[in-house]
Parts: sequence; structure tokens; C-alpha cells
Amino acid sequence: MVTIHTASSKHARHETLRYVLEKPFAIMGIVNVTPDSFYDGGKFFAVDRALDHAFQLAGQGADVLDIGGQSTRPGAKAVDAEEECRRILPVIEAVAKKVAVPMSVDTTSSVVAERALSAGACWINDISAGRFDPDMPFLVAKKQCPVILMHSRKAPDTMQLDPLYADVVAEVKMELADRADAFLTAGTSGENIILDPGIGFAKRKEDNLILLARIKELVMVGYPVCVGTSRKSFIGHSTGAQPGKRLPGSLASIVPAFEAGVRLFRVHDVEETVQFLQVLHAVK
Repeated sequence: MVTIHTASSKHARHETLRYVLEKPFAIMGIVNVTPDSFYDGGKFFAVDRALDHAFQLAGQGADVLDIGGQSTRPGAKAVDAEEECRRILPVIEAVAKKVAVPMSVDTTSSVVAERALSAGACWINDISAGRFDPDMPFLVAKKQCPVILMHSRKAPDTMQLDPLYADVVAEVKMELADRADAFLTAGTSGENIILDPGIGFAKRKEDNLILLARIKELVMVGYPVCVGTSRKSFIGHSTGAQPGKRLPGSLASIVPAFEAGVRLFRVHDVEETVQFLQVLHAVK
């Protein structure tokens, strides 16, 4: 059952981060309006299919819908801002009219982000943490909206070319702290910042596993943490499973994060993850 807007539910959009922090866990459902994402590229590229998928994820219990028009899989080529907007704005506008689930725009462009916020989104999810667009920190400061700052290096088309770390946890913490400082300096409230270690982005298999094993160190920095491991390649490298068979590994991968205090998870499989975390929370 999709929740239809009421006046109070519209108002609640502006308090989504507080709402997330008060829950035992919260789920970001992925809506890729792209032809080339690594797992579901092309399945929801048409607006009507993307809308159906968004409504389905909302009905399954997604707390936030993450709408993106630019694939960020390893090797992905960038599209311009106009093409991103052409893909995502009709979806955001339609969802905003019908569903009480807040939306995040998955983009590195401040131009796209600003137009998406005007269309009905209320979060920004920036996989570059503002590295790709120097105007992004100032946009977030102006809008005072929640922003996810994700760790990565280089760009998606080059990030997996020999990524090297002496201490991946220490370096990810330091680089994310630098990006958070850039947003704070621009005027963003610290209460609006969420950190994401960037599992699968400029990381080797062992880097991803170490980050999950030591994710508590990132939680202890003090900002809320978002983790996105859903169906990623390190699961395949660990098990031999192809993306379509990686749900069990995806669920296993969020256990150490949840036990370390992570409460926000970005996933493809909302219904299964909600049930999994409900039981994990009940046991704990």
C-alpha cells in the first residue's frame, strides 16, 4: 500500500533526518533512472517503470527513495546536467505528488541537485562529497538540507585503477573529515551531514571488508553514517555470485555495520532488508 500525501506528511519531509536518527534503522531504496547501472541498469529507465518501482519500494517500507540519473558503477561515463534532469525530474515530481516518502537526489551536480530539490526532493546524496562541483557545499548551505558525503577517489570511470591505501579506515576517515569541513565552512549545519565510507568506490575487495569490520571507527567520528553494500562486486569476489544472486551476501554485509551503530542503509532490496533488520533489531 503506497501512502498518499496529507498536509502533515508533506510537512514531515523537512524533518526526515531527525526521523531517521530516531528509528532503530532506516532504509534508502534505490531508484536508478539509468540505462547502465551495474545491477538494474535499464530496468527502470522509462519514467513509468521508474515510478512503479518507486511506489513499490515505498510500499515495502523504504524511509527514503534515492533517485539517480547518472550511473556510478566502475567505468561509468558521465552525462551532462540536462540529461540527468531529463531522466529524474519527471520521476521526482510525480512521486512528490503521490507518496509520503521523502526523496534524495543521487547526483554530484549542484545544478541537478537544486532543480531536484525544487521538484520535491529533500536530501542530496553526493558520491563525490562535493569534489566534482565546488558549488555543492554552498547549495547545501543555502538549502540547509541533509547531505550524504560519500568517500571515493578520482571519478567512476577511473576509480578502480589500482586504488591503494596504507590504512584504509584512517584514510577514509581523514578524507571524509576534510570534505565535511568544506561543507561546514560553506555554512552547512553539522546536523545535516551524513558520512558514507563508499563501499565499492575506489576500493579493493580487502579494503571493503576492512571498512566493514572497523566501521565503528567511522561511527565514532560523530556524524550519522550511511552504508551501501547492496549487491556490490566485493560480495561477488568473496562468493563467486553474480549481481542477481548477491542478496544473501548483501544482507550478511550489513550486520557488522548495524552492530556498530550504523542506522541508514542504501539498498536495492527494500522488503527483504527491512525484514532482516527487524529480526536483527528484535534479537539485539
